[in-house]
Amino acid sequence: MATPDQKSRPERDDTDESLRLEREKSDDEYSNRQTVIETETDAAVETSRARADEVLRATRENADTRMARSQAPISTRRSIARERAHDDAALLGERATADEELQEERVERQRALAALLRTEREETNARLLIERTCADDGLAARDQFMAMVSHDSRALLGGIALQATVLKRDAAENEAGGKTLHAAERIQRFTARLTRLIEDLLDVVSMEAGILRVDPTVQDATALVRESLEAFQPLASVQGLSLDAEIRGDRLMAKLDHERILQVLGNLLTNAIKFTPAGGAISLRVEPVDQGVRFSVTDTGSGIPSHQLEEVFQRFWQARGEDRRGLGLGLAISKGIIDAHGGRIWVESQPGKGSTFSFTLPGASSSPA
Repeated sequence: MATPDQKSRPERDDTDESLRLEREKSDDEYSNRQTVIETETDAAVETSRARADEVLRATRENADTRMARSQAPISTRRSIARERAHDDAALLGERATADEELQEERVERQRALAALLRTEREETNARLLIERTCADDGLAARDQFMAMVSHDSRALLGGIALQATVLKRDAAENEAGGKTLHAAERIQRFTARLTRLIEDLLDVVSMEAGILRVDPTVQDATALVRESLEAFQPLASVQGLSLDAEIRGDRLMAKLDHERILQVLGNLLTNAIKFTPAGGAISLRVEPVDQGVRFSVTDTGSGIPSHQLEEVFQRFWQARGEDRRGLGLGLAISKGIIDAHGGRIWVESQPGKGSTFSFTLPGASSSPA
């Protein structure tokens, strides 16, 4: 049912498999129900015939008794016996004919139903293919639109950021210049957040299309931990949080895309800082595990209820519905990146006791994902 372009979409494979299993289930249920109906029908026919045979036998016995009492001639009795034999043969023939006709009717009904189901399913498949083609066209148009808008938006944001840099450079060393400097810094922060948002939306589009790009090479995983610690230490300090790193091993070689894994660590650390109150602690750890490397980010924040642990990696999910500091794409994108590396990401948490987000990456000796 799937076209070559559709084979790269796992969700469509899942849909096709579910549809196939549902059809098999429907066929089995109908076949079982039809078998039960036919069995019950055959039993009812046999019961009716047995009763008719019993009535006929009793009638004949009564007739024989009356003939014996009336002392009917032997010729009469023989004639009646021949008539009865002829009637019995005719009855057997009629029953055999009725059975054959019933069987042929059942076979014909099965053929008609099979043809009807085949026609309906072909129509369903055709409609599904049309809907998928329309969806693909819509997604292609959306992706093209997103690419154009993102390109133009990033160009405009780059111009805004450049002008903010110029304002900072040319700000006078007086009170008015200080206000200008402060405003320019805010502009730079806002443009950075908008640029990050555009990049996240493009990543989501790439994930949906199955073309999220990663370029893993063998690297030292400890370098990413040190780089992330250096980048987020100032932000944690401003929020009144302690941020430390634990590196278990000197050189932990893993297959990873440097920028993409930094993006994942950045998402996890940003969330940890966002949901950990002042005075709390955040720990970033990397260690060898099995045939790979495991990263962990642990915080002492508010934690996540157990019924939400399976939802945190879904798009647009947010820990608190009223929190609007982002679109809730970071964890979904992180999962897509780790999946593309052939790794695994998960969370362990208890409300009021904080959370630990962990992910694994293949080691240097692992086969390509």
